[in-house]
Amino acid sequence: MADRPSHLPPGSLLGKHYVIEGLVRLAEGRMFYLANDARPDQPTRRCWHCGHEDSPRTASACLSCNTPFRDRRFLISARWDRELFDAYEEFFAKQLDHPALAFPWDVFRHENVMFSVVPYNGEGLMLDEAAPLSNKRLLELGQRVLGTVAFLRKNGVRLKWLTRANLLIHTDNSVSLFDLEVEEVQENPVNGRCDELPSFGEILRRYCNVDSDDLRDFFYAIEEGDNAADVVAFGRGVERFFSDWSTVEHPPLHGGISDVGLTRQLNEDNWGWIRLSDRAKLYVVADGMGGHDSGEVASMLAVKVMCREALRREQVESPDLEALEVMVEEAFQLANNTIKETADEKGTDMGTTMVCILIVDNKVGFLANVGDSRGYLMRDGALHQVSRDHSLVQKMVERGRITADEARHHPHSNILLRTVGTEKDIDIDVFRVELKSGDKIMMCSDGLWGEVEDRDMENLMNTYADPRIASRELVRAAHHGGGKDNVTLVIVTVP
Repeated sequence: MADRPSHLPPGSLLGKHYVIEGLVRLAEGRMFYLANDARPDQPTRRCWHCGHEDSPRTASACLSCNTPFRDRRFLISARWDRELFDAYEEFFAKQLDHPALAFPWDVFRHENVMFSVVPYNGEGLMLDEAAPLSNKRLLELGQRVLGTVAFLRKNGVRLKWLTRANLLIHTDNSVSLFDLEVEEVQENPVNGRCDELPSFGEILRRYCNVDSDDLRDFFYAIEEGDNAADVVAFGRGVERFFSDWSTVEHPPLHGGISDVGLTRQLNEDNWGWIRLSDRAKLYVVADGMGGHDSGEVASMLAVKVMCREALRREQVESPDLEALEVMVEEAFQLANNTIKETADEKGTDMGTTMVCILIVDNKVGFLANVGDSRGYLMRDGALHQVSRDHSLVQKMVERGRITADEARHHPHSNILLRTVGTEKDIDIDVFRVELKSGDKIMMCSDGLWGEVEDRDMENLMNTYADPRIASRELVRAAHHGGGKDNVTLVIVTVP
């Protein structure tokens, strides 16, 4: 993976037309800027209506089409993986038009970076959207994107995959595809397997409400490759769920989000939630270690195996609380051993931290952790850490050698004494938490608590009652604190 280039500071002149206003977002393989076309250094200006570029900068209207000039703002994406540059330029040359496609107005290269330009009118990025979405909005998103993918394939454009960074949210909450990973452009329609659908299924599955079992299972089947050869079959499957729109959807009681941060190029964190039965729900956060093809694999396996095994065991074992506590520990242990076996097969040192909570009858929670991903309980407006870090500095705090504040900035704060997947049959801490109505559980990777003080997390969670909004604001706080690591968190409210 090529190194991320240095970002362009405000006021930088870019290409023939643009002035950078600021860097607004980082993603894996992307930087997003806001810009305008007020270029006093250029004697002429471009008409964005007809493309004429020779009108004097002092002119009030285009000399060619007489369209009045006005101030323009743009969202500019910068990418630096040169493998797909040529295909994207071929895509730009097609000048396609579709209502759900934010087609670039300009594409150019500069110093081994490709820039793609779309007009900016207050749009947001799906990267900033916390899960879950309402079923209605999720299905509308599915239909809109699937129709656009079908249009692209009809016009000879094959995508490599879809990510949240390819979804632009308009002010009316509609979504457009933009800044796409174009793998190939051909003269004839693209036929055969649609390889971008599993990645889109994964996006939709992540935005499912924890109670939307059927919808989640449908998207998960797409993610795993079922029906991936047929956009139409996927679309018809989405349509079958539209009858659920008649169901009144209450504001979500949970929120989840994961972000690459401001320094890392790869997001090795993962998270998930699943309803195991009418009485039990499981929530998981994992922070992978080991670099590309290792850390993100370990955290993915941790969440996947934990959820799958808990679902299987909860359905066949005794429903009493002691059995459920044992189930949590055994499912956690299976995830650990699966990662260890995978690491041995791949010859890597992959591992992850993990924290999870099984909530039963909204009265009892079994919170388990290994490593320094944390679980907190918020009650009556006060935030308390439940889990215990398995780190060198935590051991030093317990022995009275340093204070908790000193531990945050200690040079060995990144040394963990226990992780998931680095050895077989690890010790797992399990905490039983008696829950009350209105309690909140917040679980996070160290990318959050390492950048934001507990009292500041507490203030934000008290300020924003909606867990989706609180999740998003906590990520922003981590960015303001430095954003040196991936940031992942899940918030659950006890109804």
